[in-house]
Amino acid sequence: MEYPRPQLRRAAWRSLDGPWQAMFDDSTLYVDPAEVPFDRTIVVPYPPEARASGVHDRGYRRRVWYKRQISLDPALLPGPEERLMLHFGAVNYRARVWINGRFAVEHRGGHSPFSIDVTRHLDGSILEIAVQAEDDPQDMHKPRGKMDWEPEPHKIWYPRTSGIWRTVWIEKVPRAHVAQLRWTADVARWQIRLDADIAHVPEGGMANVTLKLGDRLLVGDRCLLTGPRLSRIFQLPDPGIDDARGLWMWSPESPQLIDAEIEIRSAEGNLIDSVQSYTALRTVSVEGDRFVLNSRPYFLRMVLDQGYWPDSLMVASSDQLRHDVLLIKRLGFNGVRKHQKSEDPRWLYWCDVLGLCVWGEMPSAYGFSSATIHGVMEEWKELVERDISHPCIVAWVPTNESWGVPELMNDRRQVDFVRALYHVTRALDGTRPVVGNDGWEMPCGDLVCVHDYEQDPVVLLERYGSREAVAYTLEHVQPDRRRLVIDGFTGLGRPLFLSEFGGIAMSKPGEESGWGYSVAKDSKELLTRYQQLMSAVHRCRPLSGFCYTQLTDTFLEKNGLLTEDRVPKAPIEALALATRGPQAHLQDWVLDPLGHSQRWRARRGPDFPVEWTRVGETAEVLAYPGERQPPQLEAPDIPPTEPGPSAGPPGFERRGRGGPGARARRKVA
Repeated sequence: MEYPRPQLRRAAWRSLDGPWQAMFDDSTLYVDPAEVPFDRTIVVPYPPEARASGVHDRGYRRRVWYKRQISLDPALLPGPEERLMLHFGAVNYRARVWINGRFAVEHRGGHSPFSIDVTRHLDGSILEIAVQAEDDPQDMHKPRGKMDWEPEPHKIWYPRTSGIWRTVWIEKVPRAHVAQLRWTADVARWQIRLDADIAHVPEGGMANVTLKLGDRLLVGDRCLLTGPRLSRIFQLPDPGIDDARGLWMWSPESPQLIDAEIEIRSAEGNLIDSVQSYTALRTVSVEGDRFVLNSRPYFLRMVLDQGYWPDSLMVASSDQLRHDVLLIKRLGFNGVRKHQKSEDPRWLYWCDVLGLCVWGEMPSAYGFSSATIHGVMEEWKELVERDISHPCIVAWVPTNESWGVPELMNDRRQVDFVRALYHVTRALDGTRPVVGNDGWEMPCGDLVCVHDYEQDPVVLLERYGSREAVAYTLEHVQPDRRRLVIDGFTGLGRPLFLSEFGGIAMSKPGEESGWGYSVAKDSKELLTRYQQLMSAVHRCRPLSGFCYTQLTDTFLEKNGLLTEDRVPKAPIEALALATRGPQAHLQDWVLDPLGHSQRWRARRGPDFPVEWTRVGETAEVLAYPGERQPPQLEAPDIPPTEPGPSAGPPGFERRGRGGPGARARRKVA
C-alpha cells in the first residue's frame, strides 16, 4: 500500500517525496520564502536529523525552510470543475505554506495531517511549494512524544524529528467530491454505518455506495444528496449462527475486510467522483472486568512499539511498516501499543489487512500549562478523526504516565484535564474503550492499565494472580512509587491490563552502551527469562491482557525482542510459544505462524497471495526486498515446535502479501 490515505483512495495522485531545497533558519531571520537563501537539499519525508534525509544534523533546529517546484502533467492539471489538493502527512510543529509565492495556510500540530486546495494559486502548470516549519526543540508544553529536549538522546528519549516527516502528495479531485469518510460497525445489529462529508454537493446529486465481501455484493445503495453530510446505515444479511458469522467478522485470527466504493453522480447520472475504501464488521466493548471483541471476551497479547528506525527515525516505507506488523504477529502477539507516536496510516492499513489490534496513543507534552491544554486537545482530536475508521484500533490512550500532567496528586486542574481528555475521546468515538492515564495515577478510564517492571515472576503472580491480590495492589502497591488509582477511582470491576512490563535487555561485548530494566547475558538467558515472565502473566487470571516492553531496541533502550535492525534476539518460534501461553495448543490458529485461523488460511485466495521463499534460520523470516540478511542465532536447548498442516514445504517459509484488491506479485529471490 503506497497510497498515503488507505481508506479514501483515488487514482489521480502523485507523491512529492524526494529532494527539496532547504535552509536552516536557526535565528528565525526570514518571514517570506522569497528572502530565504536555500543552501542545501533534504530528502523528504525524512527529517534533517535522520541519515536518510541526506543531512543527518541533530543540532537544535528552530526553523527549517523547504521549497520544491514541479510541473504538473495533464493528468493532474485541474480543469474548470476540478480541484488540486496538496496534503501533508505531518510537519513539526507549526507549518506555514506558500503556493507560487502566495501565503496559503498555517497549521499547528506536529503529528496530525492537513490539506490545502491550491487550485486558485496555480500559475498554469507550475506548482511551487514553500514551507516554513517552526519548532522550539526545548518547548516542554507542546506534544512531543519521545523527542528529546537535550542535545543528545538520553534514557528513554530519542533524537528529535524536525520539519516535514511524513509524505507530501497531491491529488486531483472534482469540485464536488468525497472529503472525509467514517465507518462504524455494529456486530450486535449486523450493521455498518457510513458518515461522509461531501464538498460542493451538486444540485440533485446522488451517492452510490457498494460494499463487497470478496466477490459477493453485500450492498448496492443509491440515495439523493440533500446536504454536505451523508449518513447511511446498511443492514447486512445476517447468517445468524456464530460459525457462519465468523467468516464475515474482523479479528486478528480472521482479519476479514469489506471492500467499499463511494460514487458521487450528477442528477443526470454522470460520474463525478469515485473513491475506494474498506471497512469491517468488528465491535469492541467492555463487559464487567473483561475486554470484549465481537461480543466475546478476548485476551490481548500486546507488545510496546516505539516506531523508530536507525536511519530514518520515525519514518518508514510501506514495506518496512508491513514487515514490522508481520514480525509482531510471528512473535505471537495479537495486538500492539504504538507508544507516544501517531503512526503512518499505511501501518494501520497493514494492521487491518494482516490482523493486529492497536491501541492508538497521543504523543505527550511534558509540562502543564494552558498551551499544553490547547495543543494536546486540538491535535488529539485531529488524530482520532484521522484514524477512527480503522478496524484494527481497539482502544485510545490520550494520556501516558502523567506526562504533561506531572502534579496529578496536587493540582485539581491537571486531574480535570485528564478527565476532559477521556470524555472528549468518548464523545468523538463512543465505540472504543478509553484509557484515563496509562500506567498509574488513574482518575478515570474504561480500562485499568498498570506499568510494573518487577523482574521476579513470583512477585508478579502475587500482585495480579487473584482478584483479592489485584484489589490490594491497586490500593497499596506502588510499582514505580506512584499511586495507581486516585481521585475516588478504584479501578475495581474494570478490565485490568499489565500495559507495560518486562523490558529485558541483552548485552553483548563491545556493543554500544544502553540499558534495560534487567539484563540477560545472551540469547538463551533472555529466552528463559522471557518464558518465565510470560508463564507468570498467563497465570494471572484477573488480567484481560498485557503489553510487553518492547518490540525493538531503540537507541539507548536495549530491551527489545528484536534488534533495531529487526533481527530476533532468540528463535522466533520459541518466543511466540511463550507469548501465546500454555492454552495456545487448544486453538487451531496457532498452527499458522501469523496467528490466522485454519478457515481463514483456506479462504484468503488470490486477494491475499502467499509466496514461498527459502530461508535459513528463523531470524531470516519475512524479509522485505532489499533488507540485509541477519546473522544466524544460536538456538536455546528447547524442543522444536511441530509445524502445522499449512506451515509450508520443508526448508521454506510462508510470506503473506497483499490485501483488498491485491494481486499476485513476483516472488522474491
